[in-house]
Amino acid sequence: MHSAFTPISRSLSLAAMLAAVGVISMARDAQAQANPWGADASKAKAPGRYADVNGIKLYYEIHGSGRPLVLLHGGLGAGSMFGPNLTALAKGRQVIGVDLQGHGRTADIDRPLSVEFMADDIAALIKHLGIGGGRSDILGYALGGGVALQTAIRHPEVVDRLVIVSTPFRRNGFYADILAQQGQVNAAAAEAMKPTPMYQLYSSIAPRPEDWPRLLSKIGEAMKKDFDFSKDIAGIKATTLVVAGDADIFPPAHAVEMFGLLGGGQRDGGWDGSGRPKSRLAILPGLTHYTIFSDPALAATAIAFLDDPSTLSR
Repeated sequence: MHSAFTPISRSLSLAAMLAAVGVISMARDAQAQANPWGADASKAKAPGRYADVNGIKLYYEIHGSGRPLVLLHGGLGAGSMFGPNLTALAKGRQVIGVDLQGHGRTADIDRPLSVEFMADDIAALIKHLGIGGGRSDILGYALGGGVALQTAIRHPEVVDRLVIVSTPFRRNGFYADILAQQGQVNAAAAEAMKPTPMYQLYSSIAPRPEDWPRLLSKIGEAMKKDFDFSKDIAGIKATTLVVAGDADIFPPAHAVEMFGLLGGGQRDGGWDGSGRPKSRLAILPGLTHYTIFSDPALAATAIAFLDDPSTLSR
């Protein structure tokens, strides 16, 4: 294990805690870059804007031009965690990178950290910006994937297509050891996490860096709650690409199950492709939950899906 991940208690290592929330620094990136995750960013250089929507001052950045794509990061992250993938996605479309509640440059507010509330924020932002005639594609990773799913479930009128990356749709989809680790995430880990790229990014751009323990506490509480989106996912109308690594935080079968709920895997696609399902599935080889968000294979896979005119619903 990399030396940065020292134990914070007898029962919970820092690496395990980061696995539980779905974000971790990759040793090769930390060694190759002076500022992993853009951790040397400053408030003065913020290239984005704020939108007052749904009772929250939501930070967002716009990159590129074309069809809109809302990009949603994972827990403890911010838009910069996608690295070169953000640049690649913005070459052919207008990417709206959003910092979710309590993350990045968006300050926390007095409400629980829930994917449902954050989905309402995203729907309100899309309407506020008027992008795509009030509709947008959405790509979400981990926590952001849960927000993307709930946006399609709760506000289908604002969603064109979905790309759901490394996101379980049912709590027991996680591996058992991950569930055990999630139950131990709380504010007590705040001090031990200060040497990590996640804290370095947060402290350099957050409006209130002193809220770091509060963010860990809220994420810990959120992860203790049971959830199962199965019935709602079966009703999603947006064409969806489900993406997972073959060494993800849940077994590949869980991603296949989500694909099945969306109508996939029911029959042969046919020699002419006429039997293909509307939605798509991609299991990316050699990738984990902690590498998939910045690996170029993610951008290549998402771009192929988003550039395919047959996936458009309008």
